Amino acid sequence: QVQLVESGGGLVQAGASLLLSCAASGRTFIFNSYAMGWFRQAPGKEREFVAAISGGGSNTAYADSKEGRFIISRDNTKNIMYLQMNSLKSDDTAVYYCAGRQTNVLGIRRDQYPYWGQGTQVTVSS
Repeated sequence: QVQLVESGGGLVQAGASLLLSCAASGRTFIFNSYAMGWFRQAPGKEREFVAAISGGGSNTAYADSKEGRFIISRDNTKNIMYLQMNSLKSDDTAVYYCAGRQTNVLGIRRDQYPYWGQGTQVTVSS
């Protein structure tokens, strides 16, 4: 069993930055053997891919529109993954979810991730 808990969301103005965190835990859980990802879901829309990172942290992937503004990283000594979000826009308003899968290879599709957190709300006011 893997537990993922997101934090760091909130209400910010356009142009601001936010740092999201995802803390991972579980019985016999080895964090660096799990690729991780961030997804988001805006009201009335499908959950979409934001960014992903391999288990060791050496490979990353971003949705086209996020690269350059968002940075995904992880600290395998603390079992935490991060999403640094800069120059936030009103379109970034959504619930942000972290997800994990038990392989070092990152994935960019929702169906590749069996483990999900409860989400953290990010609201960007214009």
